[in-house]
Amino acid sequence: MPLDDIVFWVFAPVSVASAIGMLMMRNAIYAALFLIVNFFCLAVMYLLLDAAFLFAVQIVVYAGAIMVLFLFVIMLLGIDRGDTIRDRLSWQRGLVYVLAAGFVVELFVALRAGIGFATHAPEGFAAVNEPSNTQAVAKVLFEDYFFPFEVTSVLLIVASIAAMVLAQRKARSITQAEIDAAGAGTREDEEVPA
Repeated sequence: MPLDDIVFWVFAPVSVASAIGMLMMRNAIYAALFLIVNFFCLAVMYLLLDAAFLFAVQIVVYAGAIMVLFLFVIMLLGIDRGDTIRDRLSWQRGLVYVLAAGFVVELFVALRAGIGFATHAPEGFAAVNEPSNTQAVAKVLFEDYFFPFEVTSVLLIVASIAAMVLAQRKARSITQAEIDAAGAGTREDEEVPA
């Protein structure tokens, strides 16, 4: 059995298990940590496909920078306060399972109808990837998808700034009259004979 197959069959179950663990976690920090494991498994899959550039980008950008941003926003918003979470709409859980099963069936049918379960690359793949994988990705990213790439980066920056603005909880200022009224109320309680 080739080494690539062994590595795939080691990391594929870990990837699926970490994705399921991320969805099942009620604690946002633990869910983010499961997502990091999933990102690393995906990076290994890129390495198995001889896409060294995507492997490095997956680790540096997604498992590194994006997850640090996610964890920063989670910590900033104080989501992990130990609040009890209960299902407010319990009927949605059954609907989620039905929709997830439908998605898996749809994905299977689309893959089977579109490309099948091929064991080799489609025709013309080598010509597109001729110089190197890095150059092919760069050409597509910075020629065909340059505008969506820049819009996504601006969207991420705006979202992180919005999260920081929303996270700032300003305490209500207390006036001197409220302090005096609170102090007078406690003095009256003390002066009452028992």
